[in-house]
Amino acid sequence: MTERTGGCACGAVRFKITAPFLGVGMCHCTDCQKASGGGPNYVALAPAASLEVTKGEARVFRAKGGSGAEVGRAFCPDCGTPLWSLPANEPFLPVKLGALDENADLAPGLHIYAASAPKWHPMQDGLPTFPKMPPAPPGA
Repeated sequence: MTERTGGCACGAVRFKITAPFLGVGMCHCTDCQKASGGGPNYVALAPAASLEVTKGEARVFRAKGGSGAEVGRAFCPDCGTPLWSLPANEPFLPVKLGALDENADLAPGLHIYAASAPKWHPMQDGLPTFPKMPPAPPGA
């Protein structure tokens, strides 16, 4: 599937992604735990230029990330649905799987920031696991 669509729970923000994802993973950093309400964030990495907002405007919360650089977190200003992140100096955007209209064909391929995972959240065995951020995926 090359083009994907998604949006927030209330429909105020809609977007499309026009390129294949570079990868799918789970981020266990403490900021993602706060954004998700507990566990990791499940994300797909979209080439940055491939995401287009088609309706509304996301609000962005900015804070210092694990790398020390600023990270933006886009969300719906009306219903609060997390949508995507804006990492500094990366050619991709982590798009929240829950914000996609169709995500049943996607499966996480790695764990990142696993050193921050709470003990009550089990890791999926057999997946590459990185204590912090790994190198960018091929093609990123």
